[in-house]
Order: sequence, then structure tokens, then C-alpha cells
Amino acid sequence: MAEAFAAGEISRDHVRNIMDVMDHLPTDIPAEARAEAEGILVGYSREGWPDDLPKIGRDILARLDPDGKVVSDADRRRRRGITLCRPGVDGMSRIEGWITPELRACLDAVFAKLARPGMCNVEDAESPTASGGFIADSVLDAAARRDRRDAGQRTHDALMALVQPGVNMRALGMHRGLPVEVVLTMSLSDLENGTGVATTSTGTQISINEALKMAEGTHPVIAVLDGDGMPLYLRRSRRTANRAQRLALIARDKGCTRPGCEQPASMCAAHHVNDWAKGGPTDINNLTLACDHCHALINDGPDGWKTVVMGKDSLHRGRTGWIAPKSVDPIGTPRVNDRHHVGKSIAAAIDSSCRKWRSRAA
Repeated sequence: MAEAFAAGEISRDHVRNIMDVMDHLPTDIPAEARAEAEGILVGYSREGWPDDLPKIGRDILARLDPDGKVVSDADRRRRRGITLCRPGVDGMSRIEGWITPELRACLDAVFAKLARPGMCNVEDAESPTASGGFIADSVLDAAARRDRRDAGQRTHDALMALVQPGVNMRALGMHRGLPVEVVLTMSLSDLENGTGVATTSTGTQISINEALKMAEGTHPVIAVLDGDGMPLYLRRSRRTANRAQRLALIARDKGCTRPGCEQPASMCAAHHVNDWAKGGPTDINNLTLACDHCHALINDGPDGWKTVVMGKDSLHRGRTGWIAPKSVDPIGTPRVNDRHHVGKSIAAAIDSSCRKWRSRAA
């Protein structure tokens, strides 16, 4: 890390976050495992954002400490708590505290629907509400155009709507083609080994053990990445992705696929890589996730982005590559977004060291 910083390859924010992750690693792990972890963090920092490092650190810690000996679920529950501070002169109260990953996952799923622009706007008498049943796209789009709230204000109003008497969570309807619910994705190997993390459609990371406990008492959708059992190929019979395809996209892409974008799957639409208007089929290998902002960048103009399926010779075979306009990249090299897939490289790089350490500890 010091060498990379001295060479100007990483920033002070990278260094600060790397040191925070390293400080949380188990003290008795072997030197080679600690070096692997630092190498992963520094390697990502050379091209990635500092804000992504805590997420990578949680994935590393989940693999180094699968049994919760360093940071257990009981430790997290012990820290949980929400404090409503004293009201100020204007009557406003500040909220402080820590919430568990389970509560975060549930709130994220609800806020993805209720806190989107146009929803539950207390300043708009015609804004759709939590108890409004089916909401036509035209109604929500019109309400969104009138919405002048920032993200924090929308979250506040969504929470207000959530606690209103008579609100039935099952009546919240659909959000981007799926019911309002927690969707958990995990790899089959992590499920079998009891290590690693599950990821929600809103980008929250939960340990495998926590994810399985959530499945016992609630009704999340658990998508295990085994690649079978879903009706994913509709050809030209339908333009929009169906529920099974949405779930598969959440499991595969996890978020917006444009390079550098960190928007989670709950904020994304299903985009045809080869445009529907040009004959592209509604098949899973021609669909990808794109957030509303990035989706709007795709067009045939000189400043438009293009999307392609990475070929057989690519290291990212089958994934969606984005080609920037010539003003950004004159060569037009297709690039993929790895911000939502750091766990794969972590698993491959660190599992060998962890396996030796865990066998000695046992």
C-alpha cells in the first residue's frame, strides 16, 4: 500500500479505507493471508473507488471469519439501537443509531419503491401513496416530474408512509417488475461452505448465516446461482422482461452494468443489449441491468454509448460490455463493470490461504 501511494497510484482516501479494513482482520491469520488481503485491496484501488473498499473488506472478513469469531451476529445485535434525540427549537428531531444488516435489507427493499421520485410526496396531493394499490406508469412519471425533494426528504416521507395506520406491506405492489420484497443472491459454493456473503437487490451485503436466518422467518426470494430452472428465453413474443428474467438479472449482474456505476439492481431497468427495435430478442443473454441515468446514455448519436455481449475470447465472456462515445474513448474498447463483482476475485485469491489457516485452527 505504501509503495502504491508513493508512486501516486492510489489516493489518501484509498489508504485510509485500506488501513481500516486491515485493522479489522483477525490478528491470528497467517502472514500470507494478510498479504493476500492487502494485495486485493491495493490492486482494486489502482482503478476502483475508495468508497468500494469497505464492501470488499466485508467480503474478505466474511471469508476469513465465516464462523463469526471476530465479528459475530450477536455482536451486531448488541450494537443495534435507534435513538430519537431531543426535539430542537423548531420541533425537528435528529435520529442516531446503528441498524442490523437484516433491517437494512428490509428498509432498502421498501425504500426502493416508496422513496423513488414521485412516491409518497407530502407536498403533492396527487402523489401515489403506499396504500394506493396499482400505480400506472403515467401517473408515477407525472408525479416524478413535479417532485422537487432530495433523496433524504424522499426517504423521510417513505418512512412516514410506512408507519401510517392501515398500510399493508403486501399491498405495495410491484417495483420494476417484481413484488416489493428482499431478494438475496449467493453462490452455490458459499452456500455449501457457509462462508462469504449474500447480496440483496439493493446492494446490501449479509453474511450467509444471516441470510439463511432471514429466510426462516420471512419470505425473501433466494436466488442460488446454479443456472437452471428459469424460463428465461422469450424471443420476440414479449418486449419487457418477465419476473424470472428480472430475478436472474439481479443474481447475475447485481447492479447497473455500465463501467463505474454503483447503482444496485433495485434502481435498474432491464435493457436489451441488442436493441428490441432492431430485432433484439427478450432473452436472458440479450438482457442486462442499467440504471435510469445510464440507460438514457444509450443511443445511436455521436455522444451515445453502445452495449455488446462480450465474446468467447474475452475474460468476461457473456457479460455486457459498454462502449463509450469516441469523444471519451476513440478506440471504442468494450468495458465491463466490476464494482458489483469484487467477491469473485476475493474468493479466488484468498480462499487458498484461508483454507490452510482454518485447517490449522481446527
